[in-house]
Amino acid sequence: MIRYYAKEEGRLKEVDGPEVSRWVNISPPFTQEELEEIAIQFDLPLDFLTDSLDIDERSRYEREDDIRLIVLNTPILNESEIQNDAIYITVPIGIILTPDLVITITAFENPVLQLFLDSKVKNFDPADDVQFVLQILEQNVYRFLTCLKKLNLKRNLIEQELLHSSRNKELMQLLSIEKSLVYFVNSLSANELLKMKMKRTDFLGIGSDESKTDLFEDIIIDNSQALEMSNVYTNILNGTMDAYGSIISNNLNITIRRLTLITIILMVPTLVASFYGMNVTLPLKDDPNAIYYIMIFSVLVSLLVGWYFQRQRLF
Repeated sequence: MIRYYAKEEGRLKEVDGPEVSRWVNISPPFTQEELEEIAIQFDLPLDFLTDSLDIDERSRYEREDDIRLIVLNTPILNESEIQNDAIYITVPIGIILTPDLVITITAFENPVLQLFLDSKVKNFDPADDVQFVLQILEQNVYRFLTCLKKLNLKRNLIEQELLHSSRNKELMQLLSIEKSLVYFVNSLSANELLKMKMKRTDFLGIGSDESKTDLFEDIIIDNSQALEMSNVYTNILNGTMDAYGSIISNNLNITIRRLTLITIILMVPTLVASFYGMNVTLPLKDDPNAIYYIMIFSVLVSLLVGWYFQRQRLF
């Protein structure tokens, strides 16, 4: 779906064509033919459009004549129905700067761009293309931070549930969070490297604008903070998974030991009964009350063995 937008009377409005638009947003569904038409219409390399649709594309920037491309990774909610799949995945956003307008393209519905479409970003104007790009970078970092806080809250809730049970369901949920954090660490690292290179080469041409330079530096700092949070949460989760693995293994050992001791205790009456089942002369064999004596003796010996195990703290 290809839509054209412009800021009119302080509000973002959808317009009919590129002649009066300042922002072109390309989101699914669209066809390869439509992308080729856009590339011809705006004199763009087709690779600038198609590369941004590759889910495995790394964050990078590229320039060809007056056309600049920025590929940025952003988190979205994973719609996969696989139970132990990641809660969040990261996908690329393509930002193409032309002399006349800004083009954004993504293969998924993106919450970062949706903020601009819903006019929830202050002082947003697509006519100022550099400021628009900086705001996308800023909102993207905020999106990472928000998702990280949600993942950490979910991890804490799952840990509380695991205090009372060790079901596979909670462990699989922790695995999903761990996968999400792996995506975040890789994407944030690539995004940070991209922004550092953009700052060093002055890719956006903001070297003489102090306010935009300060904003860009703040974005880099926030990205570093998000990356550090991802690493911390990953380490905590790894430690949690290892701890619960050890706890489950220890509980299993305790259960097996108790079952073994119970088996030994129950073996005493079986052993006594086996002796009296032999075809040999044994004490009390002719006594009519022998069965009661044998039962009492078996119970007493079993209790004695159980008391010994208890005294040794084996139970």
